Amino acid sequence: MADFVRTLSREVLNTGPNGAETREWLVANGLGGYASGSVSGAVTRRYHGLLIAALPAPLGRVLMLSQLSDVAIDADGHHYRLSCRDTGGDPSGGDPGGGEAGEEGQTAALQEFRMEAGLPVWRFRAGGAVIEKQVVLPHGQNIVHVTYRVMEAKAPVQLRLRPVLAFRTLESAVDRPLAGAYRITAAGQRYEVSAGPDLPVLRMAIEGGDFPMTLDGGIRRDVYYRVEDERGYQARGSLWTPGYFSGEVGAGQSITFAAATEDWWRLEALPPADVLGFEAERRRRIIQNAHPSLRDGAMAELVLSADSFLFVPAGRVADQMRARAEGDEVRTVIAGYHWFTDWGRDTMIALEGLTLATGRHLEAGWILHTFGHYIRDGLIPNMFPDGKDRGLYHTADATLWFFHALHRYLGVTGDRDTLRLLLPKLREVIDFHRRGTRFGIGVDHRDGLLRQGQEGYQLTWMDAKVDDWVVTPRRGKAVEINALWHNALRLMAGWLREEDGEAAARPLEELADQARASFNARFWCPSAGHLFDVVDGEHGDDIACRPNQIFAVSLDHPVLERERWEPVVETVRSRLLTPLGLRSLAPGCRDYKAKYFGDLRARDAAYHQGTVWGWLIGPYVDAWLKLHPEDKAGGRRLLEGFLPHLDEAGIGTISEIFDAEAPFTPRGCISQAWSVAEVLRCWAKTES
Repeated sequence: MADFVRTLSREVLNTGPNGAETREWLVANGLGGYASGSVSGAVTRRYHGLLIAALPAPLGRVLMLSQLSDVAIDADGHHYRLSCRDTGGDPSGGDPGGGEAGEEGQTAALQEFRMEAGLPVWRFRAGGAVIEKQVVLPHGQNIVHVTYRVMEAKAPVQLRLRPVLAFRTLESAVDRPLAGAYRITAAGQRYEVSAGPDLPVLRMAIEGGDFPMTLDGGIRRDVYYRVEDERGYQARGSLWTPGYFSGEVGAGQSITFAAATEDWWRLEALPPADVLGFEAERRRRIIQNAHPSLRDGAMAELVLSADSFLFVPAGRVADQMRARAEGDEVRTVIAGYHWFTDWGRDTMIALEGLTLATGRHLEAGWILHTFGHYIRDGLIPNMFPDGKDRGLYHTADATLWFFHALHRYLGVTGDRDTLRLLLPKLREVIDFHRRGTRFGIGVDHRDGLLRQGQEGYQLTWMDAKVDDWVVTPRRGKAVEINALWHNALRLMAGWLREEDGEAAARPLEELADQARASFNARFWCPSAGHLFDVVDGEHGDDIACRPNQIFAVSLDHPVLERERWEPVVETVRSRLLTPLGLRSLAPGCRDYKAKYFGDLRARDAAYHQGTVWGWLIGPYVDAWLKLHPEDKAGGRRLLEGFLPHLDEAGIGTISEIFDAEAPFTPRGCISQAWSVAEVLRCWAKTES
């Protein structure tokens, strides 16, 4: 596992505001579930936990095990806490377990934290002992293993491991658990926590040593979630612990705490060493299958991060049964951790970087088949709410990105069977868009441009909404929507020409010609020297300088006339480009926000009003290379700002967004699919 390691030293972890408490780790299980927490061990978010299980609808993702409060006791009786508490200014101390303060003792020294092939490992010094701790999630299972290895010790070390839990859906407030009371039962060394017939059972065991559980009556502790407080959410909730496991581990020995919602036969099918070995081998193969430029260093880490987004939606059982009956598989993409589910737009934009650049062509095809099945009224779903098995369709661009993703897939695989399977669906999409479909999406037959908009809905990627307030409605004819529409028409015409001949393609070419002529007549703003963001909008034409205009150049079939590429790209470079992506609005524009922080309303007011989006570096690199096709090194330099970021926020991955101005503090999700995907895609594209 030492081939792909990112190590953070004690000195790094103890410095400034970006120490161990603000850096986070995440391991996914391929079902939509995961384990995640702060490097310090403090539980600061409602989304943190050692086992967030992905369960069938209507449950969805459920926090089952919050943390394992762990204490090492040396031969002299000194107590050392391995997971630190996060007081965050909270008078209660914000810690759920471990007994009274005198029992807890001092915090063990965290000497090092590292991600070994994407799996977190902590190295502690507890008095004269050195102890390592590692978290592993077997792929495709709602199981977590936490292994403790005593690396150095003059005498056996006693470990006390206290499971701390609350059965709570992922998006629920921290004071809204699913259960009011818990019950623990034991059979030998097997322990089960239950909370009623409608909820899963949490099964727990220790492997590798004699570690009986001491039941201390079931303790509830009030817990303070510091980050939830900062984000304006409920920040105080109750966790429950039944007791603690205790036993001795000598130098060179290890024990593993295992917990699961799976049946016992699955939990005990493999010894922990085999689970780790198989998962290590799976990860090595993932890296080896990737594009040659992505097989080492930071890019290998991002290849492993890409793996965390690809998943089988465990909650959509009927879809899995249907697909397998057809000889297919359901695959989709988690848009970001911790709170996103699968979103159509994000999936289609990220598909190339997550699957094609990483050599996972079969899964790319499954994703396209999956979303092809979901097409309704000419639209693919915008997103699937957690715990639901049906999608929501309020999106004007996700379906157009579907054409783009299919084109990139065909370019790599040449899979004509998938094209022929999807062509009838794509004909439907074009027809619905021509005559008009839901949410006011349809072609204006006077100019061939695509319009969209319905009161109360946010239909483009700039989709922030708080209660009834749509922050950036962009109703009318949006610049990137029409760039995508033109691109889709050209792609569809090409496919029809290949399959059915020129006569089948000609009507779509004519539509594309009309859209292109109208676009260039309507969207160019001479006084600004760049493109309007929206034309024919609710308040006329919108001159705001936004990154959406870059798609008029970057897509495979650019809608913008060639002589206007340079001024558009230069405007984006000079006003929107940062080391970590593009600003969503240029400084100096009305409504520009330099920072993304505060409660939900304050954050969403800034979400697309200046905040930097990492994924937008991808279309910028594409546009740059169209203007400078020989300058791959220049394109590569545009990506180098992401490399230091892999040591902050989510370790070994890329955040969703960043503040609009230096130091470009990472915000939002700690790990975002399209951010990772676009850096991977462009890194491979800029290989000399």
